[in-house]
Amino acid sequence: MGRLVLIYGFLGALAAGLLLTLWYVLFAHYNRRRGILALTRVQAACGGKGSVLEPRWRSSSLLQASLHLPSRWFEDAQLTVRLVPRQMPFRWLLSHWRNQKETITFEADLDHHPEFQLDVMHHRWAGSSSGSSSRTRTWSVTRPAPVVLTTRQEWSQELNPLVSALMSSREKNFLTVKFHPRSPHFTATVDLDVLTDQKTAATLISTLRELASGASARQH
Repeated sequence: MGRLVLIYGFLGALAAGLLLTLWYVLFAHYNRRRGILALTRVQAACGGKGSVLEPRWRSSSLLQASLHLPSRWFEDAQLTVRLVPRQMPFRWLLSHWRNQKETITFEADLDHHPEFQLDVMHHRWAGSSSGSSSRTRTWSVTRPAPVVLTTRQEWSQELNPLVSALMSSREKNFLTVKFHPRSPHFTATVDLDVLTDQKTAATLISTLRELASGASARQH
């Protein structure tokens, strides 16, 4: 009887190991395909005027590459694709519980480094109510103006072109946009799901140029 228990335990452990191995191989391959697809769309969006170089996997869920663009605004541009660790079931569940997003991050130095530090975070809130309360209450929706929180006592005029570029940007899906006097001068992160095709990738690159132009407007 004890021998049967050991045999069944061994077979169960072997089956679990094989299942986990198969899970890892399949989802690691899926992540690699998804990451390469994102870089391919960026490459296609460059229209022969730019190129994605030296793609390298730092891990099975982290892909980095260099991006060469003809724009005079960018130097040493880098792309980082962060994927959900699907190949590790526990980490995948944890990332899902934390509502972790898959993102693509653009980092570059600018032709003229900003003389300020600016972090822009894009947050969205949504509310809902139960069916009973919605019948008895009329909701009024107000569209607020942009709010800027600053640690400076006086608003610097050098920020005006950049803020204007942010407000007029055609691409509203940035999760974060950062400008810093030190390298990298410019960092922008967007939800990977937004990069659905070549057209959206081209819009993203165009918007990056607009933001870089706004940051450098004061120096030119």
